[in-house]
Amino acid sequence: MISRLLLFLFCVCSDCIGEFIGVQEVTRINMNEVNKRNFGIYLIATPIGNLDDISKRAIDVLKDCDLVICENPKHSLRLLNKFGIKKKLISLHDYNESSIIELLADRLNKNIIALISDAGSPLISDPGFKFIKHCISNKVNITSIPGPTSIIPALQLSGIPINEFYFAGFFPKSSKNMVEFIKSINEIDKTVVFFVSTHKIKKCLEILDDQMKDRLISVSKELTKINEKTYRGTIDKIVKEIFQRKDNFKGEFVVVVEGSSKKDKNADSLSNFNSEIIRLLVKFSLTEVVEIVHNLTGISKNKVYKWVLKLKKS
Repeated sequence: MISRLLLFLFCVCSDCIGEFIGVQEVTRINMNEVNKRNFGIYLIATPIGNLDDISKRAIDVLKDCDLVICENPKHSLRLLNKFGIKKKLISLHDYNESSIIELLADRLNKNIIALISDAGSPLISDPGFKFIKHCISNKVNITSIPGPTSIIPALQLSGIPINEFYFAGFFPKSSKNMVEFIKSINEIDKTVVFFVSTHKIKKCLEILDDQMKDRLISVSKELTKINEKTYRGTIDKIVKEIFQRKDNFKGEFVVVVEGSSKKDKNADSLSNFNSEIIRLLVKFSLTEVVEIVHNLTGISKNKVYKWVLKLKKS
């Protein structure tokens, strides 16, 4: 009985043997792919809202890695749990980068380490710059797994030219820095994009309305989420639209501002028209003079208004 069973097991057709070998080869190839993954740092872009936006490659690296460096472990667990990934999480912030570098110094070239942010691409207005600089200086292998970001979608949805653009980071926290920030981007001749938190968007729009009323802007909120919305138009139009409802101020915002034109840059030339403006003020109201000068020079009404008001007071 036993001899018959052994004979049956060995009497396998050549086709079956070929199929069995084929399975072994596929398995071996897959294992080789895993083994080819180099030790070092993998900068992985994660979803900015919709968890389904993560790439398969990002998921594979997160599954293969030895540990994950993140901002907020509780936030990152939501993403990892969705894909059944269990890894050790280490929290990284601007204030503890030096200690994390010291903690992981002996592992940087011996492990596969994933670095993620709470949302989007790591290091873009997020912690990790000092850590990566250390890795570069010490010749640690670093690669990027590209993916979600709120910058590009906001630009694409803006309706403003984006062949060239300037990323200005986060809108500042202090009132003094807020005004300086808007003044600085007011002079840039390229489209400008920046982040604004939910608590600062109202103040941001008020300053924009004061500094560059005639400029085109777009305001995108909750990108890739159910309540995604983009407002487009001149700043005064958007201010009126957003200020209608308190709910419009909820969420994370990306603001895109049209670059300054040559006409805006020539605003200083208003001083050449001082005598004409003074004569106009004798016959017309302030508002009418602003309209006349704006139409003749093409300089923004906001800058004309400030100049004419200054002349009138003097």
